[in-house]
Amino acid sequence: LKELNPKQIAINYSVGSEICDGITYGMYLTLHEYLKEIGMENRLISAEKIVSALRQRKSQTEINFMKTAFNHTLEIFDEVAKFIKPGMKEKDVADFMKAEVKKRNLQFAWDEKVCPAVFSGPDTAAAHYAPTERIIEKGHILNMDFGVKYNGYCSDLQRTFYVLKDDETSAPEDVMKGFSTIVKSVEDAMQSIKPGKLGHEIDKVARDVVVENGYEEFPHGLGHQVGMFSHDGTALLGPAWEKYMEKPFQPLEEGMVFTIEPRLDVKARGVATIEEMIVVTKNGAEWLSKPQKEILLIK
Repeated sequence: LKELNPKQIAINYSVGSEICDGITYGMYLTLHEYLKEIGMENRLISAEKIVSALRQRKSQTEINFMKTAFNHTLEIFDEVAKFIKPGMKEKDVADFMKAEVKKRNLQFAWDEKVCPAVFSGPDTAAAHYAPTERIIEKGHILNMDFGVKYNGYCSDLQRTFYVLKDDETSAPEDVMKGFSTIVKSVEDAMQSIKPGKLGHEIDKVARDVVVENGYEEFPHGLGHQVGMFSHDGTALLGPAWEKYMEKPFQPLEEGMVFTIEPRLDVKARGVATIEEMIVVTKNGAEWLSKPQKEILLIK
């Protein structure tokens, strides 16, 4: 170090991003003391900008791996749609999907305990919670948050189902209004994405669609980055809320991959939500998987 005499020494700590924050406080103090012996202790800086640049923009090879993961995910969604019947437990559905992942020699995109998240009916815990013993009932909305990992790269998608009552052949008006609002929210957000725009600008587009249609705004950011982890990168499609710090203010760049996942509650029915994935392109954005446009029906 004396010979190189660097002006700055970047190490893996970060206040705003968990993927850039790896060193323990004890190791930081130890390193600080070593550098103090050669008068360089004040040159330590966060490596967040370097790590972010490497992790945020995906190569075509990385995107192709994710596309394969998406295809497996959609195929498993198709299989589970044939399997689900009213009267099953959320846990039954999750166990079926986990078996499909293992049969295909894939990995789970996040902790297997909550992948997939299966949530049905009103007052549900929703995504990021383990499936429960709750019975899937007719007249309720059913959702799944699910992803797989292929060659080290993840998918992360959500799909909305409606469980038909005995006298129904389609979802009722209140369910369709909620679902259609989510479809428009996702589509409008996707169409508004361009390099250089800020994450909070995209979030506002989707959030406004939900609120203008008479629903409460969703209590989370619109979308996160995906890559080697289901939550990757340091940029966020999210509102300018204090808890998100600087993440929603990062300019979008070509090659970034994001989810778009608004949600809303349909009274006495459950949660309407879709999670799609897009890649930022030179002039806008492209879908990385076929987006859900129609609600899936369970008989």
